[in-house]
Amino acid sequence: MATETVTVVDLELALRMCAAARATAVEVGALVSVAVVDGGGHLVAFQRMDRAEIAGPVLARDKAYTAVAHRVRTAELTAAVVPDGELVGMYAADGGRYVCFAGGVPLWSRDRVVGGVGVSGGAADEDVACAAAAAAVFALEEATA
Repeated sequence: MATETVTVVDLELALRMCAAARATAVEVGALVSVAVVDGGGHLVAFQRMDRAEIAGPVLARDKAYTAVAHRVRTAELTAAVVPDGELVGMYAADGGRYVCFAGGVPLWSRDRVVGGVGVSGGAADEDVACAAAAAAVFALEEATA
């Protein structure tokens, strides 16, 4: 019986992902915090750029956690949590850890989420660009596994 290999979000990979997010932040002129979590939402790596906002560490980690927990980009949850939305009040669940705005991306290996990346500190489009850069490092690793 053959088993499928999935990409593991280990420290070495997570640090490369953080570096890619920070490099993109420099390119777009943002100061960000970057968090990479494993498939259980546990922190693997975290980096905060000098002078990045004070809320970034919590928001980056929780964006990554939310992306893993819901298996979607956090920006996709925004419309669902507005008043009268399908998931209104979700932000208060799990001790308030769910963050429903741009910057969180789940990391898929084969047919399951094996981790997530969250970026906070820039404008929404900057956070998305930085998270996408980190996710691209993961995708390259996944493609060569």
